[in-house]
Amino acid sequence: MLTLDCFEEASEKVKEVTLETKLVYSDYLSEQTGNKVYLKPENMQFTGAYKVRGAYYKISTLTDEERSRGLITASAGNHAQGVAYAAKCYGCKAVIVMPTTTPLIKVNRTKGYGAEVILYGDVYDEACEYALDLAAKEGYTFIHPFDDLAVATGQGTIAMEIFKELPLVEYILVPIGGGGLATGVSTLAKLLNPKIKVIGVEPAGANCMQASFAAGKVTTLPTVNTIADGTAVKTPGSNIFPYIQKNLDDIITVEDDELIGAFLDMVENHKMVIENSGLLTVAALKHLDVTDKRVVAILSGGNMDVIAMSSVVQQGLIFRDRIFTVSVLLPDKPGELAKVAGNLAAQQGNVIKLEHNQFVSTNRNAAVELRITLECFGTDHKKQILKALEEAGYKPKLVRTSI
Repeated sequence: MLTLDCFEEASEKVKEVTLETKLVYSDYLSEQTGNKVYLKPENMQFTGAYKVRGAYYKISTLTDEERSRGLITASAGNHAQGVAYAAKCYGCKAVIVMPTTTPLIKVNRTKGYGAEVILYGDVYDEACEYALDLAAKEGYTFIHPFDDLAVATGQGTIAMEIFKELPLVEYILVPIGGGGLATGVSTLAKLLNPKIKVIGVEPAGANCMQASFAAGKVTTLPTVNTIADGTAVKTPGSNIFPYIQKNLDDIITVEDDELIGAFLDMVENHKMVIENSGLLTVAALKHLDVTDKRVVAILSGGNMDVIAMSSVVQQGLIFRDRIFTVSVLLPDKPGELAKVAGNLAAQQGNVIKLEHNQFVSTNRNAAVELRITLECFGTDHKKQILKALEEAGYKPKLVRTSI
C-alpha cells in the first residue's frame, strides 16, 4: 500500500541524494495560458532527472543480501542513471540494460557512475525483457523503473515538495512513460488534498496509459513512435495501474511537433534545457481547458543529447517561421545577385545560406535559380519579405528548408 507514512519516510530518505528543486513561476507560460503556471525543475537534479528518487528509496528498502547480489535494471536513460548513482552510494554492483536508441549522453553518464551498460533492443520493453532474463540467470536483484510501489513512492516525494511550497496548488501535470511518477505524485497528492486535479501527459505516439485507461486494463501498444525517448513505453505497469485508475484525473496526449515548440519556449524564456519527455507537461499546458488556476508542470529531466538538441532547435525555428528557404529565378548576368541581396537587406532578412544553380534551365540568359535560406522574426516578417520580393518583380517560391 502507498501510505502517507511511506511517503513521509521516502521524503526524508531521498534528501540524502537530491538537490532542492524549488518551484519556478513562469510569467511567459502564465500569460500564454491564462493560469498561474509554476515549473518543478527536476532537470536540475544531480543526475539530471527525478528518477534518482525512486531508485535510491527502493535500494534503501532492500536487504544487505539483495544488494550484495548486484542490481540490474532496464531503462531508456534516466532511471539507469538513478540506479547507477544510488548503487554507487550503497557500494553495489549495477548492470543497466538500455535500448540501442538511447542518447549517448545518457549512456556515458550511466557508465560514469560505475555501472556496466548493455545496449539491447530498439525500445525499453525489449531491453526490460533482456534484463529480466539476465536477473534470473545471474541472480541479480531487479529494480523496475516504474512498476514497483517502492519506486513509485520515491517518485511521489516530488508532490510532497510541491505542497510544501505551494499548498494551494490546484492542478499538477505529470509526464507518463510506464506510470511510476504519475502513480506516486497522484496518490500522494490525493492523500494531501482529494480535490486537487492530477493530469497525466503522454506522447501521442506512445500513449500506452491512455489506451489502458480506455480499455480498463493494462494494454500493450503494437509500436511506439516518438522523439520523447524517455516515455517511449509500450506497456504500462500492472502493479501500479490500480493506483493510476483511482488517482489520475485525466490523460492528455501531445504531438512531437508540440514538444519541439516547447523546447524553444523553455530555452528562450527560462534558459532551461529540458529533454523531450520532460517537455510533455509544458506542451500540455495549452490543452488545459481552465483559467486562473495554480498549475504545476513537472519537468522530469534534462538529459538531452546534443545532436538531438540541435535537430530540435532547427526544426523548431522552421516550424515557427524563424527560418525559411525561398527560390527565385534570375537572368544570368552581373549584378542580379546584388539586387536580390539589397532587397533582402532592406527588409532586415538575415541570409544564412545561398545556392546558385546555373543549370536549372538550358537557357541561362533567361533564368538561373537562386535559393536563399533566411532567418527572420516570425510569420509576419516572413510574409513581409516574400511580398517585397514579389513587388520587386521576382516570383518567390517557398521550398523545403534544410540547414
